[in-house]
Amino acid sequence: MISSKGIRQFHRWLSVTFTAAVVLNLIVMGRGDIAMWIGLGTLVPLILLMITGLYMFALPYAARWRARRVGG
Repeated sequence: MISSKGIRQFHRWLSVTFTAAVVLNLIVMGRGDIAMWIGLGTLVPLILLMITGLYMFALPYAARWRARRVGG
């Protein structure tokens, strides 16, 4: 099982990757010749950011649910 710390580190690096992809996308759009793969390339880290962010968001709720289930 992947640790919570590993997920957080992965999420941080994904944010750096996403930021670089957006900057690259803006540079290419400024030149006028837009490549479809650059625009779509920003979606991959964005989707992974959403998944890891939702996972980290749900962790405290899952821990409370498990504690109530075991304790009660």
